[in-house]
Amino acid sequence: MFEAKVITTETATVAYVTMRGPYAQIPETMGRLYGWIGQHGLTPVGMPEGVYFTDPAEVPEAEALWEVRAPVSGDPAETEPDESGIGVKRIEPVTAASTMYKGPYNDIAPTYEALVGWIAENGYEISGPPSELYYSDAEKVPPSEYLTEVRIPIAGG
Repeated sequence: MFEAKVITTETATVAYVTMRGPYAQIPETMGRLYGWIGQHGLTPVGMPEGVYFTDPAEVPEAEALWEVRAPVSGDPAETEPDESGIGVKRIEPVTAASTMYKGPYNDIAPTYEALVGWIAENGYEISGPPSELYYSDAEKVPPSEYLTEVRIPIAGG
């Protein structure tokens, strides 16, 4: 059964890396990001997030533009990406439609379709790129048990 709700995110400070190309790079990119966080004396807090700037229905995966973010504690200075491509920035709150998905990442498309339909049916408009919060450690949980929160920024209503 599909359930969605409207949420408002909190301000967050994140370490991030912007990438182009296949989503298969995400696990390695997450590892690189968390390694960088440790090397820079930062402490991760909360769930890692993927933000998807291009629509897979419109852009070939080889040209996909996406970002992986990891929230960090404290108030570290914002930094432009360094030679590794990783930086620190603040993320302002957004109002978003949110739903939970359980299962392998490759089968998430129907959840996006249902959430986009829910947004339209409830009088909202999409106002930014979708994101996914990853609640499961892919090294410890089978794909059928992955928990992912899908968020799509909205306006109106």
